[in-house]
Amino acid sequence: MLSDVMEDYLKAIYVLQAEGGPPVSTSAIADYLGKTPPTVTSMVGKLEERGLVEREKYKGVELTEEGETVALEVLRHHRLLEAYLTEHLDYSWAEVHDEADALEHHISEVFERRMADALDDPTVDPHGDPIPGADLEPLEEDDSTRLSDHREGDRVTVVRVSDRDEEELAYLEDAGITPGTEFEVVDVAPFGMLTVRLDDGREQSLPESVAGSIRVRPPLEEVA
Repeated sequence: MLSDVMEDYLKAIYVLQAEGGPPVSTSAIADYLGKTPPTVTSMVGKLEERGLVEREKYKGVELTEEGETVALEVLRHHRLLEAYLTEHLDYSWAEVHDEADALEHHISEVFERRMADALDDPTVDPHGDPIPGADLEPLEEDDSTRLSDHREGDRVTVVRVSDRDEEELAYLEDAGITPGTEFEVVDVAPFGMLTVRLDDGREQSLPESVAGSIRVRPPLEEVA
């Protein structure tokens, strides 16, 4: 049996690999989990002993096939829980991350299946993040881009929003910026503020840090 902490590390490494590719540096893991680098180094050593990661000195770590399977299962639990909490228990999308973190390690496979059935097997969670399937196959590569990388005149659709900051999520919900929202970038200020215009005519200014947590794609008609 793996500890909750080990599963948290594997999930974090999977997410970081998906964002930037392997290997994942110990400093990136430390930042993601809010741990010190020596603590991360110690845990990575334990994961390596269990055959869950491969470590290359001075470069970082990469999940083994077994480690990836564990990470996908935890991620599936987490994102199904977020969807269930919002759809059936009236949680807002800003509240569910911490609740799902606490529960993801402790639900049975029967409970997981019943959640998935109750939700009609969703493919994404409330923040737009893909939910791994029951077969735990690796997720498809993400072709979205950060909103903060776009320029004035770009028209985009929100695909995903990071679920790690409750205040940011509440702010974006109030602003009407959620997965599926389409808007135009109308201004990028030199000091890091990005302004978008929604289809109802409202303009919303976003700090660069918030814009960096929003993943977007071109609207479907532009892709076609």
